[in-house]
Amino acid sequence: MEELSVVGKSVIRKDALDKVLGKTRYSADIKMPGMLYVKVLRSTVPHALVQKIDVTVAKALAGVAAVLTADDVPGLNGHGIIIKDEPVLVKDKIRKIGDPLAVVAAETEEIAIQALKHIVVELEELPAVFDAVEAMQDDSPKVHGKSNILAVRKIFKGEIDEAFAAADIVVENVYYTQMQEHSYIEPEAGIAYMDGNQVVIKASTQNTHFDCREVARNLGVPQSRIRMIQAPTGGGFGGKLDVSVQIYLALLAMKTRKPVRLVYSREESIIASTKRHPCRIRYRTAADKQGKLLAVDVEAIADTGAYASYGPAPVTRLAVHATGPYEVPNVRIYAYTVYTNNPTAGAMRGFGVPQAAFAYEQQMDMIAERVGISPLAVRMINSLKKGSKMATGQMIPSGPGISSTLLPAYDKAIQTKALAGYEPSVKKRGYGLGCMFFGVGNTGQPNPAGAFLDLLDDGSANLMVGAADIGQGSNTILAQIVAEELGMDFEDVQVTSADTGVTPDGGATSASRQTYISGNATLLAAKEVKQLLLAEAAALFGVAQDKIVLKNRQVMVVGQESKDGISIKQLITVCRSKGKMTLGHGWFNPSTTALDDETGQGEPYEAYSFGSQVVEVEVDTETGVVEVLNLYAAHDVGQAINPLHVQAQIEGGSIMGLGYGLYEDMKKVEGKIKTSSFATYLIPTSLDIPSIQAIIVEDKADTGPFGAKGLGETSLVPTAAAIANAVYDAVGIRIKSLPITPEKVLRALEETR
Repeated sequence: MEELSVVGKSVIRKDALDKVLGKTRYSADIKMPGMLYVKVLRSTVPHALVQKIDVTVAKALAGVAAVLTADDVPGLNGHGIIIKDEPVLVKDKIRKIGDPLAVVAAETEEIAIQALKHIVVELEELPAVFDAVEAMQDDSPKVHGKSNILAVRKIFKGEIDEAFAAADIVVENVYYTQMQEHSYIEPEAGIAYMDGNQVVIKASTQNTHFDCREVARNLGVPQSRIRMIQAPTGGGFGGKLDVSVQIYLALLAMKTRKPVRLVYSREESIIASTKRHPCRIRYRTAADKQGKLLAVDVEAIADTGAYASYGPAPVTRLAVHATGPYEVPNVRIYAYTVYTNNPTAGAMRGFGVPQAAFAYEQQMDMIAERVGISPLAVRMINSLKKGSKMATGQMIPSGPGISSTLLPAYDKAIQTKALAGYEPSVKKRGYGLGCMFFGVGNTGQPNPAGAFLDLLDDGSANLMVGAADIGQGSNTILAQIVAEELGMDFEDVQVTSADTGVTPDGGATSASRQTYISGNATLLAAKEVKQLLLAEAAALFGVAQDKIVLKNRQVMVVGQESKDGISIKQLITVCRSKGKMTLGHGWFNPSTTALDDETGQGEPYEAYSFGSQVVEVEVDTETGVVEVLNLYAAHDVGQAINPLHVQAQIEGGSIMGLGYGLYEDMKKVEGKIKTSSFATYLIPTSLDIPSIQAIIVEDKADTGPFGAKGLGETSLVPTAAAIANAVYDAVGIRIKSLPITPEKVLRALEETR
């Protein structure tokens, strides 16, 4: 196999130096002369009818430039990723605490805050519902329309009842997962201004082209009059897929004709932003006496809160992945997305699969115990592999499944376990396994991305892509793909990304899709340019095109590499002399089919990533504290475009999974968030991080750029489940709700005594 020159190398990422030196200007750092400061008035009750909003006094305050309510939204007063059910500004009905009622622009932040206090709101409070199971009942208060059930995803395969009747072993449990905050360091922020008749918005976002469409619809103007530019973004994890500040800024910039700036406080960010779906998952698993899975029966109820956001999508992904990375011949899955008056739940790293993994991985350990085999053995017996059929009926396209990741992680953990040494009597140690698979891209839906490439006179290149780099490093990865394909140096490729004025649509930076989908689009654009270069070089040297090689900035003939060739720069000059532009474009859309509404059968993803983790925990039986000592994470990435990036993603995702498993819990009472700051909402700190050994597995995907697959979300998925299994291994208790807090551990230990 030919040695790659740029792909597979840990080049230093494009934005590293500026970030290390503090030069990067994030959304909140952007200021303009004469700008106005924006604040949003939000509801303090979870469910109410709006009788009146009086802004007369607020408008009259000195220094106030504009006060807008729902009546001032010229276009559609609604937005949402799937359903336009969330108002820009509430006109008639409040559905959650934090709903926006009015927005103010003023000369100073202090004046804007003062103006909010002078807005008079008259309400008629309504009964509210805060439990998703209760919300499904006919007599519950209705958040939207006549039913709180927003969507249901059904997946049926085989003969489920017959399989359970014939099973030697049946394991049934109910699991609960919590609401989780994204906890990005940078809160939502942005600035907007007029450029002629075009509104320009710079904001922290994960999908500029979606934002552009939403803002244009709300302002009632053509999309060409909205230019959405992603500012450097300090984290997203799914939480910056929904619009936040963008529409308010656009409305006020168009109204006042001045630059306007809005930065959320941390409390406002937590109250207003979407969360991970809390779920109740009833899980039944059937197996024979050898531990071979026969059937899985699942009912999942996900609380999507007051608005749909991405709601149906992660719950669909939960359903598709509910059998885990295992072959199950008989499947019945019902997954409900339910409205309540709680904070809205939307997209968050893992997108429904961490909730499912917490359940199915504990089920697998319980089956192993009933059969009398090891947790490793039961997973190896049932692992999906090339040719296996998923719950949706799709045949796994390639690869050995989790075995390629499970064995390296397990072996590494065993090597450490042999050296574990003395274990104090009060603190007990245990090991747990967690496995996962993850479909790359949107579930059974078109999700294309495009790329433009301009090879310049001096041999450098401009790559223009819609993909938003939110810290995961997509700009670096895409530049590596161009450099590899065209035989250039990494430093030769400049990337412009996520600017609707100059870049094609790249889709959302979500679903672990950008390396695979934008990577393929970029590769196709590079191939188009390469074809032009090869044709000119072949004519120049008098050989066939397949005899030309581009490498190390040089153009050479195969077999004559030691002889003088010409530089890529010189070849471009040849093209220019003939009036030929060295331009390329590409777009890629993965080959999938939609899931059948009634059976859930279909081919939802073109490629799948697999991963396995082994964790070692220490449980203090006197305090209930669980400490993760070591974490061994092996993940199949197809081809590591940048191994250092891969290692960082595995570490970062595992740490987020650690927080999900042990610490994070967005507590709320009657729709009101009680943990609205990082003083009360616990996330892992540097002192909580275990030793993490990242193991990179490369099982190339035929359809990926240089064989690459997605990774962004996968390393979070199995961690909480592995911790739960390790706690059982240490002290013999099963915790079936997240997070696994000291209080829960002590309570369970007391019950076992």
